Amino acid sequence: MQEICGICTYRSTLGQNTAMHDADESPAPVLSVQDHSRDAAGLTYVYPVVSRRAGGVSIGINLNTNNACNWACSYCQVPDLVRGGPPPVDLAQLHTELDRFLHEVLAGDFMRDRVPEALRKLRDLAFSGNGEPTASAEFPSAVKVVLQLLARHDPAQALKLVVISNGSHVQEPAVQQALVALAGRRGELWFKLDRGNAPGRRRVNGIDLPDALILRRLAAAAKCIPVWLQTCVLACDGNAPDADERAALVALVARAQAMGVPLQGVLLYTLARPSLQPGGERLAALSPEEMEAWAEPLRGLGLEVRLSA
Repeated sequence: MQEICGICTYRSTLGQNTAMHDADESPAPVLSVQDHSRDAAGLTYVYPVVSRRAGGVSIGINLNTNNACNWACSYCQVPDLVRGGPPPVDLAQLHTELDRFLHEVLAGDFMRDRVPEALRKLRDLAFSGNGEPTASAEFPSAVKVVLQLLARHDPAQALKLVVISNGSHVQEPAVQQALVALAGRRGELWFKLDRGNAPGRRRVNGIDLPDALILRRLAAAAKCIPVWLQTCVLACDGNAPDADERAALVALVARAQAMGVPLQGVLLYTLARPSLQPGGERLAALSPEEMEAWAEPLRGLGLEVRLSA
């Protein structure tokens, strides 16, 4: 008997070059936190994941379809990552994909067929994907597309909007206007801050940025939209980051607070999936005890810290 799952039916309605399952094909796999594949729905710009930090399903918007980013984080799970910026975005295609996928998730069979029962809750839409989303020239227009569709699919504003960003474009006026629009619709920005000094950022993020520039970007973002810090800590060659690295991060966050930057809290996490970057085999997750050692001094600054193993 031919197996027809909800997502396959959905693909066919989009006219994608993806046929329904043949008799000898297995059903589409159930999503898990260990697999954040960007082609889980067979689409170009839209992909679903089960998110640890969201606590359910997150619909990702991937504007960096060429796997290019202006950073090169050592723990990144994007395959064949290259330095660079995103290609032009087909906004009409983004509109079609997101419109129909939202319908499938909210009213179709996607949750039943593809998501573990305990996580069958759509939590948010996230501009994330395979590179820095705000680097896209179409980012402001893509925000308008998302807001327009949510006005129809989610009029009660149950869904949160998230921009997962390294902050490299937050001082641009067009990006700031888009962030303000998102903030008016339950939006928040997750600002990547993995290390508290330039040598640490060079080693972990592949970028050489002084503390002063990081602080200016944080302040600029927080004027537009609520900001959470997003911090990944991990072991390299079996060694966890030392106390000096923790102290540097805490000191930088304290400097931001002293400047009056209104931080919402810290999303502190470690590896859940292997890095696909050169040397990624040297990296490993921290233990719960090691994660607590990072969380405690940040809580001491009066911040909420959400831990993800």
